[in-house]
Amino acid sequence: MTSAFAARYPAYTGFAAVLSGAGLPIYIYAPKYYADTFGVSLTALGLVLFGLRLFDVVQDPFLGWIAERLRAGKALAVACGAACLGAAMVGLFAVAPPISPLVWFGVTITALFSAFSFLTINFYAQGITKVSGQKDGHVTLAAWRETGALLGICLAAVAPIALMGVAADPFAAFAWGFAAATFVATLLMWKEWTPEPNAQQATSVKEILSDLLARRLLVLALVNATPLAVSSTLFLFFVESRLGAPGWEGPLLVLFFLAAAVSSPVWSILANGYGAKPVLMAAMVLAIAAFGWTLTLGAGDVGAFAVICILSGATIGADLTLLPALFAKRMSYIAPNGGQGFGLWSLVSKFTLAFAAVLLLPVLEMAGFQAGQENPVEALTLLTLLYALVPIVLKLVALGLLATTSLED
Repeated sequence: MTSAFAARYPAYTGFAAVLSGAGLPIYIYAPKYYADTFGVSLTALGLVLFGLRLFDVVQDPFLGWIAERLRAGKALAVACGAACLGAAMVGLFAVAPPISPLVWFGVTITALFSAFSFLTINFYAQGITKVSGQKDGHVTLAAWRETGALLGICLAAVAPIALMGVAADPFAAFAWGFAAATFVATLLMWKEWTPEPNAQQATSVKEILSDLLARRLLVLALVNATPLAVSSTLFLFFVESRLGAPGWEGPLLVLFFLAAAVSSPVWSILANGYGAKPVLMAAMVLAIAAFGWTLTLGAGDVGAFAVICILSGATIGADLTLLPALFAKRMSYIAPNGGQGFGLWSLVSKFTLAFAAVLLLPVLEMAGFQAGQENPVEALTLLTLLYALVPIVLKLVALGLLATTSLED
C-alpha cells in the first residue's frame, strides 16, 4: 500500500472518479432531465446524441493524434480540458437555456464530451507510460484507476437524487460540485503528465487497426459495452415505470455501481491468478443470468431487482477493469505513445451509448411510452425486452468473440 501511494496511484483514482462522473451518469440523467424539465422529445435527444457520436468518429482519433504530440505542455493542455469539462457541466445543468433547450443541450453536451474524450485519451495513454516495463503493472494500475472510476460513477449517479432534499436545484448543485471536484483532481494529477520517455514515433490509426488482436479487442469492447449502455439509458424509466418504484432510482443505482466498484479489485486479483480470459468469460455468463432474471420482473419487484443490480454490477467491475488493461497492454507493444489507440477506445466506448440512445428512446416513444405517465401494457413489455433481452443477445455475441480470441500474445 505504501508503494502504491509513493507511486501516486491514488491520484489516478481521483482523476478517474471525476472523468467517470462526466460519462455514464450524464447519459442516465441528461435525456430524462431535458425531457421532464423542458419538454424536449426523447427522439430529438436521441438524434442529437447520435449526431455527436458521428462527430466523434473524426474528433476522437484527431484528439489522439494531438495527445501523442503533447510534450512539455501536456499538464497545461489537460488543465484547459478539465476547465472546459467543468464549465460544460455547469452549462448543461446549472444554466437556464438562453436559446432553444434542444440546441443548448447539443452545444453543452458536445463541449462536455469533447473535453471528456481529450482527458480520457491522455489519461489512459499516461497509464501506459506510468507502468511501462512493470510486471502486471497494467492490471495493478487498472485496479486503482477503475475502482476510482466506478466510485465516481456511484457518486455522480446518486448525487442529484440525494440533493433533492437539500438543494433547491439539485442538478445545479451537482454541476457546481462536479466542477469543484474536477479542479481538485486536476491539481492532484498535475505532476503525472509526463511525455513518453523514449519519444517514440507516433503510431497511426491504420497501424493500430492492422493489428489483429487490437482490432479484436476494440470489437469486443464495442459489443460487450453496449449492454451497459442499453441498461444505463433505460434504467430510470425501468425503475419508475416497469417496477412502479419512483424514488428507488438512486438507491438502486448506488447498489449497481457500488457492486462494480467493490468487485473491481477482486476481478483484478482473479485475473492475475487465473488469467483475464476465463475470468471475463465467467463475468459474462453471470451477466447473462442476471438479465435473464430481469425478464421475469414486474411491478413491485424492487427486492429482486436490487439483487440483480448487485450481480450485474459486479460483472461490470470485470468489464471496466480487465478490458482496458488488456488493451493498454497491447498498446504498450504496438503503440507505446497510446494516444491514437485510446482515441479509438474512447470512440468505441461512447458509440455504444449513442447506439442505445438513438435506437431505444425513439422506439419507446413510438410505442406510446411517456416518462412519468401511465403507460400501456405493450409499452411496458417493450421496455422490459429492450432493457433485458437486448443485452442478453449482445452478451452472448461478446462471449463468442472472447472465446475465439487468443490473448496469449
